[in-house]
Amino acid sequence: MTSSSSHNGFHWFFKGVRGIASLPAIILMSAFVGFSGFAVEAGIPFGETVFMTGMVWALPAKVLLVGSILAGASLPAAFLTVTLSSIRLMPMVASLIPEIRHSKTPTWLLLFLSHFIAVTAYVFTMERIKDVPREHRVSFFAGFGVTVTLANIVLVAIIYSTVSNLPAMLAGALFFLTPVYFLTSIWASTRDRAGRIAMVVGLALIPVFHQVAPEFDILYTGLVGGTIAFLIDRAWKSGAGST
Repeated sequence: MTSSSSHNGFHWFFKGVRGIASLPAIILMSAFVGFSGFAVEAGIPFGETVFMTGMVWALPAKVLLVGSILAGASLPAAFLTVTLSSIRLMPMVASLIPEIRHSKTPTWLLLFLSHFIAVTAYVFTMERIKDVPREHRVSFFAGFGVTVTLANIVLVAIIYSTVSNLPAMLAGALFFLTPVYFLTSIWASTRDRAGRIAMVVGLALIPVFHQVAPEFDILYTGLVGGTIAFLIDRAWKSGAGST
């Protein structure tokens, strides 16, 4: 590798790092402030909350995990709920990796970087990757993905230590940031009608299943709401096709 190409690699890596000041990253960080308050209210220890931030990277999966703990769900139920939530990231990985990989990119590096693929990182990268030379796209994504993850780990550690000293009204407002981000980001990233129907149906069903089966309310809401949304969308398309 020449010194010029090395310099270019560092240039694109730090260009990705500077993405921490972008609007998507700032919105995500504000949501992690809310997650910190959520974890404190749920009684999740400091160490586990910080560890969860780095290892269970997608924010909705963390919210579902903490929600399952609060509901007293069994370990298999919590595992299944988080797994089903994380499956939605597979199409993002499948579409982003071919865009950033180069013929010389080692497989282990792609596997490592796939950990950092979530809605924010996916949207940020896909909007900008066409302006990045193919051989430096991995560096660009690594700069953004790793930086935004580390920044949120530090942020959660700081906020967790201070949120208990905040006024109740402010702590409640921070807590509310997480569901607001959760709903708005998924709504904005959903491209098809079925996904949005599922969100509306799910919001209507969650209070019902919380009363009927609080240990499995999120799981049942996802399965039943998703099925209803699929059937509604299919009937909608059939009706449109027959006209």
